[in-house]
Amino acid sequence: MPPRTKPLRKDAQRNRDLLIRTARELYAARGLDVSLDEIARTAGVSSGTLYNHFPDRADLVEAVFADRAATVVRIAEHALALEDAWEGLTHFLERVCELQAADRGYNDLVSRRVPQAPPTESHQRGHELMKRVVDRARESGALRGDVTLEDLAFVTWGTARTVEATAGVRPEAWRRHLALLLDGLRAPAAHPLPEPPLTPAELADLMRGCGG
Repeated sequence: MPPRTKPLRKDAQRNRDLLIRTARELYAARGLDVSLDEIARTAGVSSGTLYNHFPDRADLVEAVFADRAATVVRIAEHALALEDAWEGLTHFLERVCELQAADRGYNDLVSRRVPQAPPTESHQRGHELMKRVVDRARESGALRGDVTLEDLAFVTWGTARTVEATAGVRPEAWRRHLALLLDGLRAPAAHPLPEPPLTPAELADLMRGCGG
């Protein structure tokens, strides 16, 4: 049996919840580069209190966005439940991009890997479901046959930068960007690609680099 985790005292739990709530608000408004000391100061607690609960940035980011991983799982499950495989793929990408556009912190998160953040059960489940969404669309003949799950990184990366560039002028401009990308993913539009797809290991290395 795994050892039982000792429950936090009421004041400690209150501080932890306050830190998560404060970090969520600051990340949503300004992105993931907000310092841990500023989060503690805004929450009205000491930096030591923050580090007692979250020894490094990855721990705090994981706590803040734990619900988003579960949301992506639900989106993928719904996409797979749709009868039309292409509709499932477009539904999945549109909903995830909506999450990006609504939260600058999440927009940062999907375009880079936070150092030392271990994959959770929700992350692993989401990855498995995303692969099924892509495989099903490809096997139906709607998605071009040379697209891999790793190619979807270009969609999230491109949307992330579009959201950043247009948020202050045209907050919905990312929808046009995504529509153009989706047309390029359709099988009838396919032409031979000049480079092989990224491998999972290459993609992981790239995201670690983006995480700085």
